[in-house]
Amino acid sequence: MFRIRHWFALGAVLLALLVSPVTAQPAAAAAGQPYTNPVKAQKGADPWLEYYNGNYYLVTTSFTNELTMRKSPTLAGLATAPSVQVWSDTTAGRNANFWAPEIHFLNGKWYLYYSAAPSGVACCDSQRTHVLESAGTDPMGPYTYKNTLTGSNLNPGGWLIDASVLEHGGSLYLVGSGSANGSAQSLVIAPMSNPYTLSSSTFTVISSPTLSWETSGAPVNEGPEPLYHGGRTFLTFSASYCQTADYKLGQLELTGSNPLSAASWTKKQTPVFQRNDAAGVYGPGHNGFFTSPDGTENWLVYHANSSASGGCGNGRTTRAQKFTWNADGTPNFGTPAATGTTLPGPAGETATTPTAYTLVNRNSGKCLDVAGGNTADGTNIFQWTCSGGANQKWRIEDLGNDTSRLVNVATGKVADTADCSTADGADIRQWSWLNNNCQQFRLIYTGGDYVRIVNAASGKVADVADCSTADGADVRQWTWLNNNCQQWRLQPTTA
Repeated sequence: MFRIRHWFALGAVLLALLVSPVTAQPAAAAAGQPYTNPVKAQKGADPWLEYYNGNYYLVTTSFTNELTMRKSPTLAGLATAPSVQVWSDTTAGRNANFWAPEIHFLNGKWYLYYSAAPSGVACCDSQRTHVLESAGTDPMGPYTYKNTLTGSNLNPGGWLIDASVLEHGGSLYLVGSGSANGSAQSLVIAPMSNPYTLSSSTFTVISSPTLSWETSGAPVNEGPEPLYHGGRTFLTFSASYCQTADYKLGQLELTGSNPLSAASWTKKQTPVFQRNDAAGVYGPGHNGFFTSPDGTENWLVYHANSSASGGCGNGRTTRAQKFTWNADGTPNFGTPAATGTTLPGPAGETATTPTAYTLVNRNSGKCLDVAGGNTADGTNIFQWTCSGGANQKWRIEDLGNDTSRLVNVATGKVADTADCSTADGADIRQWSWLNNNCQQFRLIYTGGDYVRIVNAASGKVADVADCSTADGADVRQWTWLNNNCQQWRLQPTTA
C-alpha cells in the first residue's frame, strides 16, 4: 500500500510516484496438484509420510510380516502408486502383526521403526519395537535389521508400540506407548545413544490417560509424534481406544528443560483433532507430519474411518490436510476434511500426477509390452523398445493383501501366469481378471529404483528369457537368480 502526500500540482504527484521506492509483496505460494482423500484406501492405518528429494514416501500398518511403501512426486499420486515391499521377516519371534512403521533420516541414513510380534501368538500382548537401517540415502532401502528396542520396566514383558524419535538439545530420545510400572497404556520415553540403541532400559511415563476424552472405550495414550516450530517442541498423541469413533489427537508441549521428566511436559486439556460427524469422519488419529515441497506449508497425515463402527482394522484409510499456526505459536489442525472432496495439494509440487507406470527391464532397458495391444485372452507379454504406447503402460492396483494386479492400460486385462503353473519358464501372458493368486504379484524392492515382480502363487519372478536384449524376447516366470534380467524399474507416466 502506498501513502501519497497531498500535492497541489499533478506533475508533482506523478514525479513522486516515479521516484518513490516500491516494495514488492511476496507472492503466495502456488498450490500443488489437486488431490482427494483418502490418499491410500488399502491398509491405510498408522500412516507415516515423508517428502524427500522430489518424492513423497508413504508407509502404513500391514498386520502381516511385511511392510510396503508407496512413492510419488505428488501427494495425489500416492492414491494409485504401487505398493512396494521394502521389508519382510521370517525370523521367529518378530515375524507377525507389523504395526505403525515410521522412517527417520538420522546421521545420513534412514531408520525404519515398527512394532511386531511372534507368529502364532494371539494379539496383542507380545508387540515389541524393532528398528531397521538403510544401506544409503534411499528411503525405500534396502534395509537391514538392527535391533529390538524395549524396556525393563514395561509391562507385559517389554511391550512397546508406536515408537518415534524425538530430537532435543542434540540428543535422541525414543518415545512410544507402553505400560511402565503398572500404569495404564501411556506415553513413555527413554534416551538413545544412537538411532538403534537405547542408553537406558528404563522408560519414564510422560502422559497417562486421565482426562475424560482420553478414556473412551479404554484409557489409552499412544502414537506420540514430535512437532517442532519456532523453537518449541510439541508432541501430539492418540487418545482413547481405536475401536471407538472417539479416537482422537491430544497434545503435549515440552515446557521444561528435561524431556525425560514428566514435569517438563504440559498437556493441553482439550483434544486438538477429533471426529467430524458432519463430514463423515470418525476416529481420526495416529498422525504424522510433513512439509510441502517448497517448505512453506505444514501438513498432517492421519488415518480415520468413514463410519462410526469402523474400528481398528483395515477399514481405516490414510488422509492428509494442511494445518496452520495460532497466534500463540501452537498448531491449529482444524477439523478433518470429508473424503471425496478435491483439495489443493502441497505448495511447490511441479510434477504431473502419475496414473500409470511403465516397467523397464534393468538389463535390456526395454518395456513390458502386450503384443500389438491385442485385447484377446492369452496374448503374449514380452519386452519391446519403449514407445510410450498404451500397451506398455500398466496400472498397478493394490489388492489390500500386500499384492497387486498389473492391468494393461490398452487392453484392461491383467498379467497372468499361464495355467497357474509353478514351473520355471511358464509364460506370463494377459488374461481377463479372475481374482486368483496366479494374477497377483508382489513388487519387492531390490534397490536403485528397481523391483522384482513375484507371482503370489508360484513365488517366481518375471524374467526376460535368456537375458535377451532383443525386441520380442519373451517374459516368463523363473526362480529368483538376483540378476538384472529379473529386475524392473517402475517409471511413472499417465494413462
